[in-house]
Amino acid sequence: MDEDRFNIELRKFLKHVGVTSQREIEKAVRESGASGRTIRVKMVLTSEDVPLDHVVEDTIELE
Repeated sequence: MDEDRFNIELRKFLKHVGVTSQREIEKAVRESGASGRTIRVKMVLTSEDVPLDHVVEDTIELE
């Protein structure tokens, strides 16, 4: 495995995930008219090719 190539590809994937996830969260908050000070979010990362099942849960402050 070419470590440099893997690192570049991984960073491209993470950038794509970050940018698109931010857009989707912003859109959902706007469209829902979310009331309250926080929203709970969860990101699930899986792969069909390697044993990967990772969950990140957090709260986002709105105010």
